[in-house]
Amino acid sequence: MSDFSKRHGYHRLNEAEITIREDAPRQLRGVLVLLAYDAGYRPKTLRELVCKVLKVSPEGDNWSEYPNIDTEVRNLLKECAWYRVYDVIEAIAGQVPDPLKFETEINEYFAEQGIGWKLDEAAITVRGPHTLERSLTETGDALKDAGLPTAANELREAVSDLSRRPTPDVTGAIQHAMASLECVARSACRDEKATLGDIIKRHGNLIPRPLDEAITKLWGFASENARHIREGREPTYAEAELVVSVAAATGNYLARKNEA
Repeated sequence: MSDFSKRHGYHRLNEAEITIREDAPRQLRGVLVLLAYDAGYRPKTLRELVCKVLKVSPEGDNWSEYPNIDTEVRNLLKECAWYRVYDVIEAIAGQVPDPLKFETEINEYFAEQGIGWKLDEAAITVRGPHTLERSLTETGDALKDAGLPTAANELREAVSDLSRRPTPDVTGAIQHAMASLECVARSACRDEKATLGDIIKRHGNLIPRPLDEAITKLWGFASENARHIREGREPTYAEAELVVSVAAATGNYLARKNEA
């Protein structure tokens, strides 16, 4: 049986505002060890994995799992660079017997601590506000259900570009998000060669007026600031996140409309 807070939905009340991205707090490093043990690792097997990721040799004099090897693992994680902690998380997720359980637990911790990352199929990707996350998830599901794998993949690439560190690829995120929306729009109006801008002009009933004007403006913004970028006009991360969220929500609408 699940925890009381999960059974009754109270665990979502603990989701904190995102304040942490380029850091791995001390508490995360300690909790990671506990979650790895809970997922089936022993200190010895976890040390082997951590040493491999960090490219360090294990202490030859440490034989007993508790407290020696356990302490060694904790110290390795405590002293490594912040981004290496997320490398370790991905490595654990790729080998753990129950990856879904580990993914759920680590993502709940990220949400509760305001950490702007999430684990998705053994890969750490950027996590946005709850509304954005829900929109991206729903859109991805809708695109798959509608048989639009190219559009779904473009949306995943947009999220991947936002996740790049130390420098997010904001122009790439915008390009992929708009490419995803364009794929959905082409399918919805059966016009496989038209650009999104042309589709909106030719098919006035595709998006309700005057919302179609907003999408036209979005297409123009993407063209000027991402596809044909000028010197000194690179969009901000927040602007890229906005474009991705609006494109995802519109793609979700069109995919569901096309199915109806």
